[in-house]
This record gives sequence, C-alpha cells and structure tokens, in this order.
Amino acid sequence: MGIMDITEIQKILPHRYPFLLVDRILEIELGKRIVGIKNVSVNEPFFQGHFPGHPVMPGVLIIEAMAQVGGVLAFKSVEAKMAISSKLVYFVGIDKARFRKPVLPGDQIRFELEVIQTKEPYWKLNGIATVEGKKVCEAELMAMVGDK
Repeated sequence: MGIMDITEIQKILPHRYPFLLVDRILEIELGKRIVGIKNVSVNEPFFQGHFPGHPVMPGVLIIEAMAQVGGVLAFKSVEAKMAISSKLVYFVGIDKARFRKPVLPGDQIRFELEVIQTKEPYWKLNGIATVEGKKVCEAELMAMVGDK
C-alpha cells in the first residue's frame, strides 16, 4: 500500500487541529508496520508555553503523534474485516517510553512502528521516533479498535 496524505489520514483519525499530529504516511504493510511523519513548525500552539524562549515539543505529544500513526495502521489493517464506519481506534496503554533528545521547531519526526502482537481488538506496537536519523523517543503502545 502506498503513501497516505493528510486528507486520507483525516478519513481515519477523528483528530483535528491542533491535535492531529500526523502529516503523512510514507509506508504501510497492513498488520505489520507503518512509517509516518510529523513536520514540527514554530507555529505549533504548544510552543507558546513550552517553553518561552526555548521551544521544545512536549514528550507527551510525541507519544500522541506516535500513537496516531499506530492507530492508522490498526484501523487500515482491520478495515476490510468489519463495518469500520462505526469504529474508532483508542489508545489504551504505554510501556517503556523513553525520550532521548528534544524535538525543536523545524524538525521532521519520523515514526516507525512495528506490530509486536495482535489479539483483536487489541494491538501492541513498538515505536521509534527519529529526527535526522537520531532517536528522539521510543515506546511500546497499545491500542484497540472499538465502537464509537
């Protein structure tokens, strides 16, 4: 499956500005792995208070962006199996989260997630976020595809 732009992502994720944190899906192997990106602009609303004079993307939002990319994978992977229009992907857990470097305005975060385990409706994924090839965050995330 090929690249997904923001219009296609918005058909899957219910998030909207300022909480839609995925700009593009670069690669997807249904049921296996996904690669997505977030372009970090100085105009992001969170930079106003985090931190004035030294803008750093909050770690919790890096994790949220990673979870949104994983949600696209889970949703697209089960889409053909069920009446998906009445479903949403919910973020249900996080383990082993680590932050390695700050994410700054102008950075492009690349999220690579691989499925560790599925027991529908639950998905467990291992995620790594990088900026210019350097790891900025890693975590194991859990999601479920459930009713709206």
